[in-house]
Formats: sequence, C-alpha cells, structure tokens
Amino acid sequence: MKPVSLILLAACLCARPTTSLTANGDGTVTDHQTGLQWQQSDGGEMTWESAAPYCRGLALAGFHDWRLPATAELITLVDYNAVNPALDTSLFPRTGADYWWASEPRADSPRHAWTVNAGGGAGAHPRRETLSAGGDRRFHARCVRTLHPVPPIPVPFRDNGDGTVTDLRTGLMWQRDAAPDPLTWDQAADYVKSLRLAGHNDWRLPAIREIRSLNDESRVRPSIDTRAFPGVGPDLYWSSTTQFRRPANAWTVDFTFGIVSYNGKDEALRVRAVRQGN
Repeated sequence: MKPVSLILLAACLCARPTTSLTANGDGTVTDHQTGLQWQQSDGGEMTWESAAPYCRGLALAGFHDWRLPATAELITLVDYNAVNPALDTSLFPRTGADYWWASEPRADSPRHAWTVNAGGGAGAHPRRETLSAGGDRRFHARCVRTLHPVPPIPVPFRDNGDGTVTDLRTGLMWQRDAAPDPLTWDQAADYVKSLRLAGHNDWRLPAIREIRSLNDESRVRPSIDTRAFPGVGPDLYWSSTTQFRRPANAWTVDFTFGIVSYNGKDEALRVRAVRQGN
C-alpha cells in the first residue's frame, strides 16, 4: 500500500466537527484533525499530467511544499451532508469543478487517474475526459501540504488472532471475515448490532470514510489487502452513511477498484463490521 498520511486521518473518518477546519486568511484552510493544509480555492481545470507539476510549483501562504493529494486525503474534505459540491462552501469557494484530481493512476490502467467528484463519490476516470484534454468535464486540482509529517507504517494491519484485524493507521478494529451472506442495509444494521466477536459487543456498520480507508489504490480485483482480509472478493460493501436528501440510498464501496458510490438500501450487499480499537 502506498504510504500516505492516513495515520493522521483517523479522527475524521466518522462525523467531522465543524471546528476542525479553519480558514487562515491567506488562501489556505487547515484541517486540525488530519494535520493537512489545503489550497482554499482550487487551481482550476487542468489535465492530470499538469496537476502534480502545478502543485509542486505552487507558492502559497509562504510555503513551497504543496503536492497533489492522495485519494484517501482528498476524501477527507467531502461533506456528506452537502452535494454539488459536497464541500463546506463557506470555506471552499465554488469553482465549477465536476471532479478533483488525486495523485494515483489506476493500478491496472495508467490511462485512468483517481478523482473525487462534486457529488461525494470517488473513482478512476480516463485522463482525457477533462476539457483541456479534449473532453467535456471539468477536472480541477486542489493542492495540499502536510503540517507535521509522520513516518509511514510499513505493515498497516495486525491480525489479532481472534477473528479481528486492527488497522494501525486509524486505530479501527475490523471484523476479519465479512458477514457470510449479502444483506440489505437494514439487515446489515441489525447484524452488526447483534455481533459478538472477540469479546466485544460494540460492533457497528462503518461510516463511508471508514470502510473506504481499507481500499488500496495499488491493488485491483480486489482493491484490498488480501493478506489481512483473506478470502475477500471484488464486492460491494455497505457503509452506515445515508445519501444526502435520498434516504432510500446509502454510500457504498466497490472493492473491485475502490469506487465510492451509492446503492438502494433494499439491495443485498456485503457487510464488514468495525469498532473503535482500544
């Protein structure tokens, strides 16, 4: 798994307090939970090939260490109580972007690059879909820098030997083996509530940022570490996060590639329970 500052993202995987983001008055926004500092107004439409050099060359607020964010970092800005854009627009001005570029190409197709879209989803898109590459959609770049870099964790998952796996980056404890059968969203909520595993009874359905944190952009089919989660397939998994203004839908992750989208709650999908580790 490509190391990013996920260890700093643990606190923001669930609900985000409104005080976690601060506009600094210099064209930047600081996220106090993740330790990331963001370009406040994005750099506008550009090709993916131009986005990383643009960020490297950015001189903003007296800093020169700006970079194109990883997908996992970009997702932390998504406000799942807003849409088009799914951002706090009191802090991040509307720019007309349909998508924002992330730094990773798709593992099996370098012609595709990862993005987060204005609706809150995430997926890899052909690089040539953006306007300046001859396409008809607006892909923008928003740069980021790390306030307090921390060393990456080379082996992020620990098998606890009791049917659970701890993610050492986030502190979350996961059910190693998913529920045996696909379930509807309501059935999934009942299943995790009644789960008794490894002496714990506080299991729950993960929020969308939590279940997406298991995705590994360097893998496909499935896009998850199969050493930590043996037997996992390229399946769709539920999150606890209901789609904004569409209560019949909930956000999901497809571990074929790691696409974040949504499905009707009456569909039967895979379930993996989570709890906050000790």
